[in-house]
Amino acid sequence: MIYLGEPVHHLIKEFQEAEAGELEQATMAIFVIGKEDQFHRPKDVTVLIEGTEVLNGLPSVATAFAMLFGLIYAPNLRYPKELQSTFEVVQKVLMELEGKKMSPKVNRLRTQLFIPE
Repeated sequence: MIYLGEPVHHLIKEFQEAEAGELEQATMAIFVIGKEDQFHRPKDVTVLIEGTEVLNGLPSVATAFAMLFGLIYAPNLRYPKELQSTFEVVQKVLMELEGKKMSPKVNRLRTQLFIPE
């Protein structure tokens, strides 16, 4: 995400307690609630779409990201504008879905990773 110029805080939001206002404002996000440091598991990992909690009680941010990708991809929803490149990398480079056509930014990353066509 950082390489693509997309801020991590647009996708992953960390709080000590759930904050209703933040939840309602989130277009698509992963909320990590109650994580004190890198050595403790969070109380909850939640996926929100359009301000609605669609999944909660997930074991990790990685699981939440995979679930969010599936929730976006399966019904063909649009990726959030501020995270477009991140989800495009997952879809077209990592998952190899929907052919070779990709944005120049994503194609440049694929080339730098030496992933053959």
